[in-house]
Amino acid sequence: MMASQTAVSAAPHLPSYPWKKGTVVGLYGISGCGKSFLLEQLKERFEKNASFVFIDGSELIAQCVSGGLEAFQKMDEAQQKNHRKKAIKTIRKLHTDQGRVVVIAGHFMLWDDENADPVKVWTSHDSLVYTHIIYLDIPVDTIQQYRHKDDKKYRSPASTERLREWMQREVAGLGKACPESKILFTSVHTSDPLNRVSTLLYNFKEHSEPINLLRAKSDIDDFVAASQGQLETVLVIDGDKTLVPEDTGELFWQVWMARHRPDDAENDSPLKTLFKSGLGYSYTAFRQATLIYEELMDKEEFEDICHEVASIVRVHSEFVSLLHSVAEQKHIGAVIISCGLRCIWKHVLEGEGLSKSVKIIAGGRIADGIVVTPGLKASLVNHLRHTHRTHVFAFGDSPLDLDMLKAANNAYVVVGEVHKRSKTMEVELLNAIDNDGLRAFQVMLPENASPRLDTEKLPVIKLTDPIVLQSIFRRESRPTRLQISHATGKNVAKLLMTPTRDATNKGPALRDYHRSIGRYLAIEFISEVIGVESYEIPHVQGHQTIGHRLLHESQTLIVALMRGGEPMALGVNDAFPLAMFLHAKDPMDVMPKHLHGNINIILVDSVINSGRTIIDFVHHIRRLNALVPIIVVAGVVQAQSIAEGTGILANTLIRNGNCSIVTLRISDNKFTGQGVTDTGDRLFNTTHI
Repeated sequence: MMASQTAVSAAPHLPSYPWKKGTVVGLYGISGCGKSFLLEQLKERFEKNASFVFIDGSELIAQCVSGGLEAFQKMDEAQQKNHRKKAIKTIRKLHTDQGRVVVIAGHFMLWDDENADPVKVWTSHDSLVYTHIIYLDIPVDTIQQYRHKDDKKYRSPASTERLREWMQREVAGLGKACPESKILFTSVHTSDPLNRVSTLLYNFKEHSEPINLLRAKSDIDDFVAASQGQLETVLVIDGDKTLVPEDTGELFWQVWMARHRPDDAENDSPLKTLFKSGLGYSYTAFRQATLIYEELMDKEEFEDICHEVASIVRVHSEFVSLLHSVAEQKHIGAVIISCGLRCIWKHVLEGEGLSKSVKIIAGGRIADGIVVTPGLKASLVNHLRHTHRTHVFAFGDSPLDLDMLKAANNAYVVVGEVHKRSKTMEVELLNAIDNDGLRAFQVMLPENASPRLDTEKLPVIKLTDPIVLQSIFRRESRPTRLQISHATGKNVAKLLMTPTRDATNKGPALRDYHRSIGRYLAIEFISEVIGVESYEIPHVQGHQTIGHRLLHESQTLIVALMRGGEPMALGVNDAFPLAMFLHAKDPMDVMPKHLHGNINIILVDSVINSGRTIIDFVHHIRRLNALVPIIVVAGVVQAQSIAEGTGILANTLIRNGNCSIVTLRISDNKFTGQGVTDTGDRLFNTTHI
């Protein structure tokens, strides 16, 4: 008993937050179960804690009704219901607006007359006010003893069978009403519930969705801080059916059902029933799941089942190899973020020798401090990216992972065997790709599994592919300056730019001048940025000799940003005739199939002002390929966009890495053309439109 009391008193106390205005907890149970006695014990234990208020429902009604409880009992059912609504509304207003936890002892139904039907006293207002219900599911024989010994309150005699049915009806009624109203519901089964209820009340006060997020972010902060500033890349990996082929949650409940409900093993587990309810996969649903684990088993049995489940699952060999390689690097880290049970993942990683190198963020028990929801996963990926400036590779398998995948720099959908994979993922994944901008690859584990969707929408990669591993393990350290190659001020620039600035030149003639600039920039600068390679050519004298071309020319993609970039891009293509050529009006026009097998990407536009268009293209390409070099080519680049330290375009290219700029000249002129001065209109004779 003392050990439990110590544990409760040591519960962490977080500061109050402005968004948490209070909690209303119903302490429920049938008449004679010990609610009033427990309430007095709680008042004594929490006497010095002004954050908690304890109220007996009967006393509350007596205070709110003229004539007290006696007058209330003489009213008809409708009048009584109305007074109950007013009473609980008054209490909520009085205390929860001040951030207090209000604990009210009450009933879901009354059954004083054995010959009459029970009377439901739960009102619609109770559904709106209560946030939690703790039900005293005390053994009926014990309750019968309490009723016989209680000389302070008269209760009509009741058989043990009626008390048991009363309790069953209340539990069933609350089990239906609470999820519908997003009320957390748990039962306490011990005949000495003080310590258990105290622990729950502390937890109810100290846990909310915003605090849950703060705690999870704090775990991420600690994980990043442990790298002492060296962390650049993070692998965020889901657990069930991603890291391992199985659903460890299902395995857990199979073991529990076999132990406790062997005749009911074919029915849904308590958690499957929960997630099928109106709560779905919300924060409230996962909090309810925690209460279910707490209610149905003690810590020892919980850990025993976790250990049993962990012993029968195996991490995919591809992930084992990858994570051991990660453990050897200081610039890259890995974290498992799972809606499943932290205890299971702890044992699983221990079995693979990865427990010290891979961070786990998951819940399961109150002691774990957090619950993991789909939204939390996405928030933590954003926290890693935008607060800690790390590059995130995310791996997931189900609809619960889609927000996380969309938030990551690089997304990988793990696809298992058909009979094990999520049945709802196909439709939601397609929607995420077509409508939400998700760009992802799929990883088949095992490798002989059939792919999802089609491999054009969701290209296939292997975690053992050297190119994939290179993209994951590359250093994210960025140069502090952007590589810019230009001919500003040189005679060649003066000669090449003159006809492009001449207002008499337009249409085909102007396009030819732009094409000449593209060819010059390709030969003079792009060849230096990328490099050249030698190959054999036939000499005019009849023998073989050595010639040169762009390094990996046949694996180079030239993207003409339409429409102004096309003439200059054609000039680049003139210099590099083996390169692939693509017209792109929108970043989405650049598809995974265009990048597949290509080693260099050249983005070509005629004029760059703010750089916003280029930024959109670069972000899109980086989601498809984190490694490929990107060379931005333009006739003119506005100086402010690439100014050291302040230029938005320059900063973006530096952050995305492996990017450079090639331009004929850099201009301080901030003028943006329109109509007769717009480069695109001049190139295609549309200045009059």
